[in-house]
Amino acid sequence: MLGEIDFFVSKIYASKRMVAFTGAGISVESGIPSFRGESGIWDKYDSRNLDIEYFYSNPDKAWSVIKELFYDNFGKAKPNIAHKVLGLMQQKGFLKSIITQNIDNLHQEGGALIVHEFHGNSKYLVCTKCGLRRYISEVNIDFLPVLCEKCNSLLKPDFVFFGEGIPREAYEKSFNDARNADLLLVVGSTGEVMPAALIPSEAKRNGAFIVEINPQPSNFTNSVTDLFIKGKAGEVLLNVAKQMGLMLENI
Repeated sequence: MLGEIDFFVSKIYASKRMVAFTGAGISVESGIPSFRGESGIWDKYDSRNLDIEYFYSNPDKAWSVIKELFYDNFGKAKPNIAHKVLGLMQQKGFLKSIITQNIDNLHQEGGALIVHEFHGNSKYLVCTKCGLRRYISEVNIDFLPVLCEKCNSLLKPDFVFFGEGIPREAYEKSFNDARNADLLLVVGSTGEVMPAALIPSEAKRNGAFIVEINPQPSNFTNSVTDLFIKGKAGEVLLNVAKQMGLMLENI
């Protein structure tokens, strides 16, 4: 692994437009399981609770599961080493932006400055009628379903439900940054969720070198990845930070 990390670090120093693309795997070390696969969230919860039509038709039932899952269970998750290293790399000017499939806000809490949230952010609620947006700490979610303080309409978490499209701004910024990247780092994504899984291909098609950090090979490994580093995100990125001489007290 050390030889691979040395090579990756050399690519970072040579890069002018490095972009990171992250999936659920980067947050596993913060205690948030992935949605799919063994012991994934959908093994325990019915995914229809995040279907937009079901949400509108059964707001009480859907909100009950959403509250338990995203706010009672995982709402107190903290950024791990991987989030913090990427945040520090961005602060130091090595990383242009982070494109994330995750909705947990952990990149921002880990110090990241520019994050394109492809699937939205669970830490915000938005009114389905008037569009009022509130941070979760500003809203009482003990009474379900959660209603808007302004117009008394239904509030929903400001992330993408099944049946909803990707937010236009996030979509355009994500693909634009991927298109202009000369180095793309893939961390913790299996490449199973569309259209997000097209982002590394877009970078590759436009000449980017693709580095992937994952515990196991993904759909990207044999298709677009140029350098595969097998391991946990936190462990690998901590070694990268050490190799680069980044100030570890900030991590």
